[in-house]
Amino acid sequence: MDQCRAPLAVDRCVRSRNPAFDALAFAANRKGICQMIQTQLLRLMMLLSPSFPVGGFAYSSALEQAAVDGLVSNPDELGDWLEATLQSGSLYNDAILLVQAHCGQIDEANEMALALAGSKERYLETTAQGAAFVAAVRAANLPCPALPEPIAYSISVGAVAAVQDIAAEDAVGAFLHAFLSNQIQCAIRLGITGQNGGVALLAQLENRIAGLSSGLAASTLDDLGSNTIMADISSKRHEALGSRIFRT
Repeated sequence: MDQCRAPLAVDRCVRSRNPAFDALAFAANRKGICQMIQTQLLRLMMLLSPSFPVGGFAYSSALEQAAVDGLVSNPDELGDWLEATLQSGSLYNDAILLVQAHCGQIDEANEMALALAGSKERYLETTAQGAAFVAAVRAANLPCPALPEPIAYSISVGAVAAVQDIAAEDAVGAFLHAFLSNQIQCAIRLGITGQNGGVALLAQLENRIAGLSSGLAASTLDDLGSNTIMADISSKRHEALGSRIFRT
């Protein structure tokens, strides 16, 4: 890693306290901090990797029903659907709740997350992935705090990220990216878009993800809110869908 913003801040802090700070020791300290940040980044990538066994591939978060009903049938409509989910839907709320768990308000945030699961399938999706995430973290002998059961997925990610010394902003960004990436994979399987179109759409969402990650890192429970009514209705309708690919 050529440049690290955190070490630059440490430069100013340390040198202001000790102008005679030894250059060699300082360089070693800077290198150590950069390595620590890189380790945290790799750990975050692992925790939210598609290979981490939470079973995300089995859940479409109502996208399958939206496709069946003709609400999302092409790449443009998919982009609108994902934008709404990101800006004012369940994903937006999940990110806020993740931050609260990261700040230590695990029980309160978890109760709110479970209460906000507006359908049987949404409840299944968040609790099944939450349980699988915690089980995988513990199986890998990674640091994991005491957590309530059942636990929402976003809460488990926030709580574990905190004990891994991963910044809330970074955890939110990775969480948003992982969810949207999984949604695009679902869309590919549903024939809504192709692989190249999916990658292009995810790239278009990068600035949105970055901007939200920064803002939501300082969010509180007062910021919760959603207006994606059709997504909520689709989630309920999917419970009665006969032939299906996804659990939700």
